[in-house]
Amino acid sequence: MKLDMSSYQRGLHRYSVLLAVATFFLIIAGAAVTSNEAGLSVPDWPLSYGKVMPEMKDGVFYEHGHRLVASTVGFLTVIMAVWLWRKEPRQWMKRIGLVALGLVILQGVLGGLTVKFLLPKSVSIAHACLAQLFLSTTVAMTVFLSKEWTSERPQIVEDHGWPSLRSFSVVVPVLILAQLLMGAAFRHKAAGIIPHITGALIVTGAVFTMGISLISHYAHHKALSRAGWAMMGVVFLQLFLGIGAYVARTKMEAFAQPGGGLVAITVAHVAVGALALAASVVAALEVFRCVKQVHETDAAPSRQVTAF
Repeated sequence: MKLDMSSYQRGLHRYSVLLAVATFFLIIAGAAVTSNEAGLSVPDWPLSYGKVMPEMKDGVFYEHGHRLVASTVGFLTVIMAVWLWRKEPRQWMKRIGLVALGLVILQGVLGGLTVKFLLPKSVSIAHACLAQLFLSTTVAMTVFLSKEWTSERPQIVEDHGWPSLRSFSVVVPVLILAQLLMGAAFRHKAAGIIPHITGALIVTGAVFTMGISLISHYAHHKALSRAGWAMMGVVFLQLFLGIGAYVARTKMEAFAQPGGGLVAITVAHVAVGALALAASVVAALEVFRCVKQVHETDAAPSRQVTAF
């Protein structure tokens, strides 16, 4: 990745952290809607029962609360895009702010369509997955605006392995996103549990392969080893939450409404899944920034897999 140094703007960076945290809370609020089966508790959109603030009880609390959080995140994103456009010297960073704005607008439209068309599975799944992508976008912005990224030169290391660590760092987020899509399909009753379980095994193997590579070969590289530990830690937690959610769901199948324990662990599973994708994106960004890819003709004679 080309070195692009710019001055650190503390206020802008802190605001980006606020936006990322608010987005994470929005994902939790959205998961609470689906986990409590409150998706159609409010039958109209964008108003709720024709009001800006309806009575917050039963499923309306979750559905309208989700809308309020979404509106807040949308407003924060507008401010972020304007702030970047006015104060950020890097043109590509300004464009990321516009991309984030476009994503949050599209997310709002998809949310409205889920109500207008009575929770169509394809739209609901797209709505869930886009939320995960938007969180990763906001987290990436906090990385790009951090003091480490804007004001410090990266510690460059070499990657002689095959396949390259850069290639692997792209594959892992794609696998995680596919796994999140299968999880959303299962929650919205568009697919069974087997594809999701199979995907979990594949993702876990890929994440731990990349993570162990980062912390073993680049143990003294603060950014890379930290990214590796963070990614593996989140995925390890997500794996156990998935097992817990499956066991809790199996035990609660006889009940008409989901119990509090099942709701809590399902919401946590969705939220940590979003963090897993974001952690893999951060790891990929650090790899592209700090790992120098050796030309294939230079690495070919030995064919040693040193990146893993």
